[in-house]
Amino acid sequence: MSDVPQKLAERLLALQWQMATAESCTGGLISACCTDLAGSSAWFDRGFVTYSNDAKTQMLGVPADSISTHGAVSETVAHAMAIGAVYRSKAQVSVAVTGVAGPSGGSPEKPVGTVWFGWCINGLVATELQHFEGDRQFIRQATVLHALTGLLNRLPTST
Repeated sequence: MSDVPQKLAERLLALQWQMATAESCTGGLISACCTDLAGSSAWFDRGFVTYSNDAKTQMLGVPADSISTHGAVSETVAHAMAIGAVYRSKAQVSVAVTGVAGPSGGSPEKPVGTVWFGWCINGLVATELQHFEGDRQFIRQATVLHALTGLLNRLPTST
């Protein structure tokens, strides 16, 4: 991967914060990347793998009408997932991802490689859209790295 998970761990430890994940297209890979580090229980609270629309609604509180109106792969849903992960955990920060990893499932509006990100830090949410080119494995790995880098870059350097 890179040194991003280690740097993220160090920053969260310095802040005395914990993180949570809300994952759809990555299926738990972000959580796995974080918990690959020894001692991660000091800064990693939990991960929500919400692959289905029902799981997004039941586990994270994403409004079903948001999914039906905007689609699961949307800014609205990524935003709601990020908030839900913080408010349904003990974490101060979260990262959420929802996208089309392929090789099927894309559309002209949301082609394979479309991923929406959400980061919630102390109740404030930032979202971002990315388009990754490559096969399913590459798209998922690129999503993990972008999600963790995005969180690291948004965290304060001190409290």
